[in-house]
Amino acid sequence: MSLESKKLLRLFRQMGVERRSALLEYAEFLAGREERRSADLAMQPVAIQRPAEETVVKAIQRLMGTYPMLDRGKLFSEASTQMTRHILQGVPATAVIDELEIIFRRHYELHAGTETAGEAVAGE
Repeated sequence: MSLESKKLLRLFRQMGVERRSALLEYAEFLAGREERRSADLAMQPVAIQRPAEETVVKAIQRLMGTYPMLDRGKLFSEASTQMTRHILQGVPATAVIDELEIIFRRHYELHAGTETAGEAVAGE
């Protein structure tokens, strides 16, 4: 086992159940287990209702589904920053998810080339 693997395992074992779960979900997101959608999907966002209770990782997955046309690489840094705020700084999930909604909408508007394109998402 590599030194990095040993360190990760040691840190993982020190965490509580909730933090372990969050870390595993985030690792799955980073590893790209989520199915990739083809680049030629429609330009309009997919209306996916925000659940009353949602984890930050699930919100990222939902927003990726809402905006399948966006380049995940371009969103990675900002999404990671928000995840860090939640996990390490204790910012409530709802506040982080609200910020993620804004980030994804902004990226969509840039992608679509208009500032009002994000209004096309049904249910908002």
